[in-house]
Amino acid sequence: MWIIELLVVLIFIWLGARIGSIGIGFAGGAGVLVLGLVFGLPPGDIPTDVILIIMAVISAIAAMQVAGGLDYMVEIAEKILRKNPKHITFLAPVVTYTMTLLAGTGHTAFSTLPVIAEVAKENGIRPSRPLSIATVASQVAITASPISAAVVFFSSILEPHGVGYLQLLAISIPSSFAACMLGAIVANVLGKELKDDPVYQERLAQGLVAEPKGMQKRDIKPAAKKSVLIFLAGLVMVVGYATAISDNVGLIADPILSRDAAIKTIMLTVAMLIILLCKETAGKVLDAPTFKSGMSACICVLGVAWLGTTFVSAHMEEIQMLAGNVLEVKPWTLAIGLFVAYMLLYSQAATTRALMPAALAMGVSPLAAVGAFAAVSALFVLPTYPTLIAAVEFDDTGSTRIGKYVFDHPFIIPGVVTITLSVVFAFALGTLII
Repeated sequence: MWIIELLVVLIFIWLGARIGSIGIGFAGGAGVLVLGLVFGLPPGDIPTDVILIIMAVISAIAAMQVAGGLDYMVEIAEKILRKNPKHITFLAPVVTYTMTLLAGTGHTAFSTLPVIAEVAKENGIRPSRPLSIATVASQVAITASPISAAVVFFSSILEPHGVGYLQLLAISIPSSFAACMLGAIVANVLGKELKDDPVYQERLAQGLVAEPKGMQKRDIKPAAKKSVLIFLAGLVMVVGYATAISDNVGLIADPILSRDAAIKTIMLTVAMLIILLCKETAGKVLDAPTFKSGMSACICVLGVAWLGTTFVSAHMEEIQMLAGNVLEVKPWTLAIGLFVAYMLLYSQAATTRALMPAALAMGVSPLAAVGAFAAVSALFVLPTYPTLIAAVEFDDTGSTRIGKYVFDHPFIIPGVVTITLSVVFAFALGTLII
């Protein structure tokens, strides 16, 4: 019977992927309904903690965007890229990785992708090279961000196993960043040179390639820099408080606020301070693109993670029988499971919430779990995620294109290389830290 129920789960995830965007969350909820009413499975735990963290962080980011903070950050990024255009394949992932690391969401990449495409085209560099690795880096950095819902939840379930928040970050940040840089080396040699690409030449002849526009003048709001500083101060407070209450440091032995509660309250406070000190209207936050995409992510996490926990909690014995022995002998196979699951679940937080507790419950070592963590960033495999689609649309040279066979696109090789190396580096670094 459990095989039929698994097929139901996969069908609803597939249906959600077909609908796209927030639809995957809708389909996940429908799957829970079918599993409950048709098969009698009790609903699993709703990932409330993950959703609330996403809501709080996105609220602060959206407030910063309304105040002009994201435009200010993109302007700085563009200056860096234009100052060293020949190295854009290596600088672009640094920019998107850093923005995601600080913001806790990969949606910040939307603002930088058109700049990356434009700078590459202006300098005769195949845009697919920097665009592919920059998009991958914006996804992988979620597993290294101190305020991402995936990291916060994962650290909370690791602590009973002796691995703290700071240890997780000490492993995930250097391992994922190093992997992104090596992924950039691979991306930099993929595909023909732009001038030799027949698709580009054909589009150029048809007048489909726009003339380079150069550095664009942005209307940066007066309080933009202030909003960024307020947000960064909040990030420092989050990391500082998490450090102070950690068992390794122990500055606060009996904290009033848990780490999760601290992140939520600090981020909401940051949003309030940005609105007040930057003299913005709170209602504008609701219309900010980052707010809309963040709330969409909340619905997606609600649906797919709930669907996953419903199935997993009902069949833990069967899963343990099938996977327990394999994971015990070959713990690295957890990374493969997370990689495949993330292709379907569309969210690092949802995948972590749905599978990591089960993996630890089956006896997977904390080292193996931390080492495999980066594998929850496999959104690049199916070319349906918004940042991938945006990268394709921003590149009018046609070099960043989806092939006839779904998987033959420029993101797949840099992505697989980056994830693989990140897992390898995390396992190696984890043996020294854990």
